[in-house]
Amino acid sequence: MTDHTKFDDLHIETLAVRAAVERSQFGENSEALYLTSGYVQPTAAAAAARFAGDEEGYTYGRYGNPTVASMEMRLAALEGTEAAMGTASGMSAILMMCLGLLKAGDHVLCSRSMFGSTIKLIGSDLAKFGVASSFVSQTDLREWQAAIQPNTRLFFAETPTNPLTEVCDIQALADMAHNAGAFLALDNCFATPALQRPMAMGADIITHSGTKYLDGQGRVMAGALCASQQMITEKFLPVLKSGGMTLAPFNAWVVLKGLETLDLRMRAQSARAQILAEWLEKHPSVASVLYPGLASHPQHDLAMRQMSGLGGAVLSFEVKADGPEQSRARAFHVLDSMQMLSLSTNLGDTKTLVAHPASTSHGRLTEAQRQAAGIGQGLIRVAVGLEYPQDIQKDLSRGLDTF
Repeated sequence: MTDHTKFDDLHIETLAVRAAVERSQFGENSEALYLTSGYVQPTAAAAAARFAGDEEGYTYGRYGNPTVASMEMRLAALEGTEAAMGTASGMSAILMMCLGLLKAGDHVLCSRSMFGSTIKLIGSDLAKFGVASSFVSQTDLREWQAAIQPNTRLFFAETPTNPLTEVCDIQALADMAHNAGAFLALDNCFATPALQRPMAMGADIITHSGTKYLDGQGRVMAGALCASQQMITEKFLPVLKSGGMTLAPFNAWVVLKGLETLDLRMRAQSARAQILAEWLEKHPSVASVLYPGLASHPQHDLAMRQMSGLGGAVLSFEVKADGPEQSRARAFHVLDSMQMLSLSTNLGDTKTLVAHPASTSHGRLTEAQRQAAGIGQGLIRVAVGLEYPQDIQKDLSRGLDTF
C-alpha cells in the first residue's frame, strides 16, 4: 500500500533483493520481522487521524504491518504495478478482488480452464449472492466476445492454466475487456513476474498465490493482489479491514525472502521442465505432453512472446490407456511407483511435486465440469523442482515403464 515509483529505474533482479520499507533505527540489512497485533500511538489526535486514513501510520494488525508492507512493495515492484496487497492465501486474494469490484447483478466472464477452486468460488459461491458468471474457452477469443453481457464487469483468466498450461492472449483480452467497460484480472501464479508481467500487456489486476513460487519452498500460505494505488486503496483495503483476509507477518517475511531468489529459481526450474517435457514426449507410455516450451504446444509461439522465451516450471502429461478406468489406474500406478518425487497437490516448491488433478485439485468439480475443463483421469501434473533432471526421469520411469 505504498508508492513504488522510486524503484522504476532498477532491474528486476535488483528489485527482488532491494525493494522494501526503510530500515529501522537499528540498520538491519535483512528486512525485519514485526510480530505485533497493535501499535502504540503518539497522541490521541494522531490515532484518530490514522484510523480515519488522514495520516500515514500503523494502527492495528488486521489493517497493516511493516513486514507485510515490505512484501507488498517488493512484489509490486517486480510486477511493475503501483501497489500490492498481501492476503492470507491465493483464494482469499481472489475473494477480496470479487468482493471489492462486484455486486449483485454483475457478471464475470471467466476462463473455464481456471484452477478448480476458482471455478467453484466464482461459479457457485458468488452465485448465491447474485453475481452471475460465464465460463468460456481459455484460447478462443470469439467465445469471450460472444459471452460479453451489458453487466459484465470483470474478465478473469490465468496463464498458463492449471493444469493444462493453456495460454491466453493477454493484450487481446485486455483490449476486449476495456472495450466492454470491464477490468481484466490475470492470475500470474505459474509464470510469476520473473517470466511474465501482465500489467505491461494491459491487465488491470494481477492475482497471486504466494504459497507457490513466490515463497518457493512450500513453507507458508500467502496471496496477493497487484493493481493501481487507487484500486488497492479504494476497492480492496476496505474489504481487508472488514473481512480480515490478512496476511500474517511471519508468512509475509518468508515470501519476502523467497522473492529474492525468484528469478534464479524460475529460470532453473523452467530449464529442467523443458528437459523433462522433451523426454516425456518421446516416452512410449505417454499419449501427450502439455508444456508451453514445446513446439507441439498449441500456444507455443504466444507463450514464448509473453513468457520471456521460457515455458515455466509446470507441465502435464496424459498416460496411454483404453478408457477412463484404465487411465485412472495407470495414472495412479505412476504416482504410487515413485520413490523420490513428492505426491503433492501444491506447486512452486524446490522439490518436484506430482499430482492427479482429476481426483485432487479438481476433485470438487462435477464430472461435466472436469470434462469441460479438459481434466481427464489419465492426466498427471508435474511441478518441476531443482533435482537433477535425469533423477526426475528415473523416478517417473518406475511407473511409466511397467504398464
